[in-house]
Amino acid sequence: MPVWLREYSWRQSPSAVYLSLPVRGLRVTPGSIFCTEQYLKVSIPPFLFEAILYAPIDDTNSTAKIGNEVIFFTLYKKEAAMWDSLTLANANKEKLQCLRENAVLRAHEKAKEETEAKKVTKQEHKKYALEATMKLEEAERKRIEDLKEKERQKVTRDLELWKKQQDAEKQKRAQKEVELHQEVEQLKEKKKEKMNKTRIPTEETSKTRLKTTRGHGSYSMFSENLKEEQLPAPRAAATIKINFTSRVFPTALRESRVAEEEEWLRKQAEARRTISADLSELEDLKEEEKNPDWLKDKGNKMFATGDYLGAVNVYNLAVRLNNKLPLLYLNRAACHLKLRNLHKAIEDSSKALELLTPPVPDNENARVKAYVRRGTAFCQLELYMEGLQDYEAALKIDPKNKTIEEDAVKIRHLIQGTTQDS
Repeated sequence: MPVWLREYSWRQSPSAVYLSLPVRGLRVTPGSIFCTEQYLKVSIPPFLFEAILYAPIDDTNSTAKIGNEVIFFTLYKKEAAMWDSLTLANANKEKLQCLRENAVLRAHEKAKEETEAKKVTKQEHKKYALEATMKLEEAERKRIEDLKEKERQKVTRDLELWKKQQDAEKQKRAQKEVELHQEVEQLKEKKKEKMNKTRIPTEETSKTRLKTTRGHGSYSMFSENLKEEQLPAPRAAATIKINFTSRVFPTALRESRVAEEEEWLRKQAEARRTISADLSELEDLKEEEKNPDWLKDKGNKMFATGDYLGAVNVYNLAVRLNNKLPLLYLNRAACHLKLRNLHKAIEDSSKALELLTPPVPDNENARVKAYVRRGTAFCQLELYMEGLQDYEAALKIDPKNKTIEEDAVKIRHLIQGTTQDS
């Protein structure tokens, strides 16, 4: 059963009713209040306040303020008049029940109408926002089109101006060419006139001289007068002596092998000129990147900085451009040693030795490096006999190299140790 709130106070004016309802210790929310034209209800379970109003009110503009444990109602009358009481008197239960049900139905209908009105308003707002967005987009599109049109007109004007300038320059060049052609023709005509003028007197003088000689009774064409008119004798011949250095290598002629040295020089020159033809995929390279010597220097710099893999890539490209230069294989073998690619180091060293033929003093240093690098790779693969053979071959070329000699001694000790263990 609900607990009815009976304590309240009210006062009125011709246009409004002011109702004060104490709610001490109760928690009131706006959802606790229900009001229609002639029905007022405050439900705070288990407490309940209910009033069937004396006359209809404007429930839309009426207000309720919650504060200080009091609900203060301001109810605006639909018709300005003084009420005899706040509630309707002498109402039986059936009438009260009917009034409650009508109030609830009206409240539901009103809420439904408000919901539909809100939907319509929301749709109108969406429609307005969409129209505003479309207008903004249209204005922005128009602005962009105007900018494009202005830019197009500007470009068109610039192009027409450039065409006019080109036409003017062409006309100037054509006019200059015509003037130059005319000047050349004039010069030719002047030269022809000068030549004609010079030819006429010579012919006359020759005729007169011939006549005079005939008058003296001489019929020889080799007369003294004709000899005087002949052209001067050609200049005397002379010889120019050019001395060439006959030796390329610093060794003495008695100690060198001329045929082998000349073969080595020929092979080196041919290697410098050789460039592989099947390099269509390398057309995008710069000119210096197509030079094997430039690539070799770049690979040497990368090796010095410790970028061994990058140096290998550079040497690979250089070898593709020219596979006849032994230094490319020799330097790549050093990179493979650093990268522990021992089999590749052996292959590159062997290829370098193959290209370093015939053996001449000019390639001694390169042959020593090739033997040492291949021998080092053999020793790291524990093939000590093959490594010792390469070190001994290097010592034959450079017997004064103490470092190679010490390494060869170490390899011999390793070989002896392995044979004793076996």
